[in-house]
Amino acid sequence: MKNSKQPIVSICCITYNHESYIKDAITGFLIQKTNFPVEIIIGEDCSTDNTRLIIKDFSDDFPGKFQLISHDHNIGAIPNFFETINACNGKYIALCEGDDYWTDPLKLQKQVDFLEAHPQCTLCSHNVYMYSQK
Repeated sequence: MKNSKQPIVSICCITYNHESYIKDAITGFLIQKTNFPVEIIIGEDCSTDNTRLIIKDFSDDFPGKFQLISHDHNIGAIPNFFETINACNGKYIALCEGDDYWTDPLKLQKQVDFLEAHPQCTLCSHNVYMYSQK
């Protein structure tokens, strides 16, 4: 697969008040090992906690790696999702909300390899572990 500037995968992440989780989500994006370009698009919906500040810190540490879509008032999950996904430029879109995270550094590579080898497929997924906090 060619390594051009055009992203092959856009990571689409929406978040609101995910201060306790967003670091894990972003770290899961950054550990991805791929032979293609990836863009990270985060739609932050005017959180009332430190979610936006945490994303900004990551963005400062990794310039050009993130596109932050932020709002000056809360627009809601569905409008935030549509605005964020519409900003994606990749051939493929990987979804991960701000309170979820990836643990496999080859997740995107495996999925893109599969989709490229099976053009009849339009969607792929993976097993998940669910944790509940009380």
